[in-house]
Amino acid sequence: MALQFTIGQSSLTGPRHRNEDYVGIVTPVNEQLSIKGALIAIADGVSGNAGGGEASEMTIRTVSADYYATPDTWEPLVALDKVLIAANRWLLAQANANRDMAGMATTLSLLLLRGQRYYSAHVGDTRIYLLRDGVMKLLTTDHVWDRPDMRHVLKRAVGLDQHLAVDFGEGALQVGDVFALLSDGVWETLGDKEIHKVLGLYDSPQLICDHLTKSAIEKGSQDNSTAIAIKITQLGEDTLSELLAGGKHLTVPEAKLNIGDTIDDFEVVDILHESRASLLYKVRHLQTKQLFVLKTLQPLLSADSDSCNGLLNEEWLAKRVVSQYVPQIFPLSMEKRSKLYYIMSWHEGATLQQRIDSGHHFTVAGTAKIGVDMLRGIGALHRLNIVHRDIKPANVHLASDQRLRILDLGVALSSGVGAIEAMHNPGTPSFMAPELFEREAATPQSDIYAAGVTLYYLLSRKYPYGEIEPFQRPKFSMPTALTRYRPDIPQWLENIILKAVARDAKMRFETAEEMLIALEHGELKPILAPARTPLIARARFVKWQWIAIFSLIMNFLLVYLLVVS
Repeated sequence: MALQFTIGQSSLTGPRHRNEDYVGIVTPVNEQLSIKGALIAIADGVSGNAGGGEASEMTIRTVSADYYATPDTWEPLVALDKVLIAANRWLLAQANANRDMAGMATTLSLLLLRGQRYYSAHVGDTRIYLLRDGVMKLLTTDHVWDRPDMRHVLKRAVGLDQHLAVDFGEGALQVGDVFALLSDGVWETLGDKEIHKVLGLYDSPQLICDHLTKSAIEKGSQDNSTAIAIKITQLGEDTLSELLAGGKHLTVPEAKLNIGDTIDDFEVVDILHESRASLLYKVRHLQTKQLFVLKTLQPLLSADSDSCNGLLNEEWLAKRVVSQYVPQIFPLSMEKRSKLYYIMSWHEGATLQQRIDSGHHFTVAGTAKIGVDMLRGIGALHRLNIVHRDIKPANVHLASDQRLRILDLGVALSSGVGAIEAMHNPGTPSFMAPELFEREAATPQSDIYAAGVTLYYLLSRKYPYGEIEPFQRPKFSMPTALTRYRPDIPQWLENIILKAVARDAKMRFETAEEMLIALEHGELKPILAPARTPLIARARFVKWQWIAIFSLIMNFLLVYLLVVS
């Protein structure tokens, strides 16, 4: 079930010699509508400035194009913020480069409709109204000076200042909602009472727009009159549910596949891995003979909707990570699958854990190179707002050509995807950051910690805080120095790894790129050894706990003195 709405627009020049208002409407279909949403925007070039019309048009064109080019895993408001900042810089650059365009600027009111929610971005004095259940609400604030003689002078506009301050908002949609985006030539002339009347007068958004703009001109509007109206006729499902709807009819294979079995266009060549939840097969395409990896679930999980949705979510995330450091997803429509699985690229080689189990010895230089490639891959995920949550040697693959790839996004989180319930503290305990044992949310620093433990383990076969068993509540004190196990490890590399595995997330590298730069510079620009954590912090005592203990001791002492006296 997709989001459905009807839309209308009207723009009249009025008494001015040209129309500096501009309207932008982008209404994608199918998956793109559920992932990115529909974008509706109105802009009014700043009056009296050269290039006002160009500013309004180019701002909407730029924002409309750039928003749909942002990664699908970005939150809508995050994506809008980034593209608006870029649009503001572009306008300023054009004004500085062309004397005729000096002072070009524009207002902007933008509405994004996706799934069951709306998102708004606003700067200037164009407006967004919402009529719901007969009650009209103004969703924006006019950015003008609060003086009668300066009420037409903007305090904020795109292209007006180096720093663009945008008002963002969001809310839930309801069937029957009517949104109106209006230029000041309409709302200032008609007033809220007349606008409210017209929004409820017609069922057709186009008739609403025609009435508003014509009435504004007839009542003496001295500015261009532009209106957009949108009426919600059907809500979409939650973003992720909408995305996964096409795969709900698929079921897990009834039994484990054997070598030689076929599933759709693929023949099983080998069984690569089997866990409690999933199965990985090496398969060959029947027509092209190309090798791939097929991932599906254990037959016992066929009725587990969370696991099934989780597998589809994993495919969706991986499909959007276009990086040499992550296996690439083979494009395969739901209609071409008879069972629940997905296909990804095959690479000859082994995971780091498989190399360790076979007795491979990792040199210092080799480990540093692995760290560089691993942090590049982790950084690529983080730039898409994806936290892996299970970085460990078993999920880092080193191909025969020495290309490193990060595997398994099964428990990865993305703030821009939707609501799939995830287990608390996923991953392998010995590679989990201390804050995860306190049931805190995973962050990029959690992945950096796991990357540090991975490098520590490759070099020493040990863990910085000792091995942690499942369901154990560990105590983190000070990590054991790497040189205790490997005296040949240089100080600069040990300092980097110990900083990455610091107990306090604030003491770790802030981003994967920061740790990457430290590894790339190596001994040329060594970082300092991490400061030792004070005893009071290691014991997890805070000031009020010490005060409570001292108070308790004093109370016992007073009681004792009273008794003996």
